[in-house]
Amino acid sequence: MKHLALLSLVALTLAACQGAQRPRQTPSFYVSMANASAVVDAATARDMISAYRRNKGLGPLTLDPELQKAAEAEADAMAAVDKPSSADAFKARLAAAGFTAPAANLSAGYHTLAEAFSGWRESPQHDRVLLDPQATRIGIATAYTPSSKYKVYWALVVATGKR
Repeated sequence: MKHLALLSLVALTLAACQGAQRPRQTPSFYVSMANASAVVDAATARDMISAYRRNKGLGPLTLDPELQKAAEAEADAMAAVDKPSSADAFKARLAAAGFTAPAANLSAGYHTLAEAFSGWRESPQHDRVLLDPQATRIGIATAYTPSSKYKVYWALVVATGKR
């Protein structure tokens, strides 16, 4: 009888512990951007890219509100016409706006920050932007288009600052 009471007590204790666990939240770099309310976590993106840069002997990036707005506008523009823009044209507009040494990754089809980051690292052209030694600032945004074959458009921009 004592064993049965002890076993019951252990079972109740374990059940209480299970109930006290909080539901696990998906890390922001795995959250799908393929929905209208999704917003990329720019701070997490900055931290991921800065850590990658640090491993390559480069300095960290800081979020720049103006670059953030430029990235948002570019992601929205790509989504509106349902195709990726020319990075050269975007960089020229940024340079005309006073940003020094702008570089950009414009892409489509990645649903999560983790997918985009991985894809950019594996592409020599996109990886050069992540590892731009002049870069000190960053802006990143997505735009969702449900009727598009790509669904999600990405704009990542880095620069040294503004003149």
